[in-house]
Amino acid sequence: MKPQIKYIELKSGYSDNGPAWIGLVTFSKTGRTIYFNGKALKNLKAQGISGNYYDMETGDEYWISGVKKNGFDRHTFGSGKIAVDSRIVNEYLTIINRSELDSSKYTITDVITNDVKKQTYLIENELEEEEIFKNEILLKNPIELSNSELEAGINHLIESEVNARYNKGRRSYKEIRILFEKELTKRAEE
Repeated sequence: MKPQIKYIELKSGYSDNGPAWIGLVTFSKTGRTIYFNGKALKNLKAQGISGNYYDMETGDEYWISGVKKNGFDRHTFGSGKIAVDSRIVNEYLTIINRSELDSSKYTITDVITNDVKKQTYLIENELEEEEIFKNEILLKNPIELSNSELEAGINHLIESEVNARYNKGRRSYKEIRILFEKELTKRAEE
């Protein structure tokens, strides 16, 4: 995909007044990851709380959309200046059909332009390997696991219970955790 001008707003920790940018973004081959300002932002596939993308390194949620021709990119109840990438000021002015930026609404900024694709590749593979290891443990019968695998599974399940978005997910993690804990207790008593 060709680079595109997008509106990007940090949602984690803010309501509709988070730091926001209008900048030139690039895409992964699949188009599901956007690279902007030294960050790799992956599509949440409608699973987010207030954003539609998340930062692969920090987990922060972002709202990313195309820019509006009327210049009203922030939410109706949002506030704060929008930083415009200095590389695309003229193109943005053309999109919103203006000759200059309103200094009460915008600031011009330089963004990080380093290539984060390699860093993202390493992060994704590391996360994928961790998940495969954890999922293999969770799919096995507790009797088949070593004590250290049971303990690792229990720790993972506790974390998953806390971070699960839905009650059904929390219950399923809890059920497996209880089985693991029973097996570990049984071994300790023998």
